[in-house]
Amino acid sequence: MIGLHYIDEALLVAEKPAGLLSVPGRLPENQDCLVARLQASYPDVLTVHRLDQVTSGLMLYARGRQVQAALSMQFEQRRVHKRYQAVVEGQVAGEAGEIALPLICDWPNRPRQMVDLERGKPALTRWRVLARDAGRMHQIRLHLHHLGTTRVAVPVAAMS
Repeated sequence: MIGLHYIDEALLVAEKPAGLLSVPGRLPENQDCLVARLQASYPDVLTVHRLDQVTSGLMLYARGRQVQAALSMQFEQRRVHKRYQAVVEGQVAGEAGEIALPLICDWPNRPRQMVDLERGKPALTRWRVLARDAGRMHQIRLHLHHLGTTRVAVPVAAMS
């Protein structure tokens, strides 16, 4: 059962559990995804953005092509603020900071991305430590790796 957090004639906000694809994969066994499940009840739902398969969090969907185009433009123009929480392995120095490293698609390993100082698109991650614990990829993984972490486990995403 997918948790719906908001729905009206233009938008739908659903909670994506970790382990579920946002959109269908290329292989037949990777067709189960959040958008397909939503479209079973709401056929007009269209994808606006994606989260990694291992990431849980809220996802915004358009209901119709016009809304999808408008929302996609807002994402492209970086007018949508996204916030993630992640549990990382390793210790970062300091309590907060920024990482500005340009990212580009790693074509042989897509959908993975990689840092490319010459051809990458600007990407900025502002981070702060919420808690430190002795116990326990997309942009966040790459940027945190740059700070010396070795693994990001079960990130949670939300937009505001």
